[in-house]
Amino acid sequence: MNRSLLETGGSLGVVSQFTLYGDARHGRRPFFGEAAAAERAAPLIDALIAAAEGYGVSVVRGRFQARMDVALVNSGPVTILLDTEKLF
Repeated sequence: MNRSLLETGGSLGVVSQFTLYGDARHGRRPFFGEAAAAERAAPLIDALIAAAEGYGVSVVRGRFQARMDVALVNSGPVTILLDTEKLF
């Protein structure tokens, strides 16, 4: 966590998921009403990939709006909560 992706020479996996913006604070089902529509989200994903590749980063991509099985190994017990509105 002390070095950047550029410093480590790693690669970036970009798998867009509307579920990442699910608000699960109320009830059993997450609410996705604040997630961006596909027409807005797809160009943002493309811009992220282009920017990373512009720095020479190797990017592995998922397929936008596709059902995918993703396998990964996380290193360490780290959970980072991102909330620009500071609601939690």
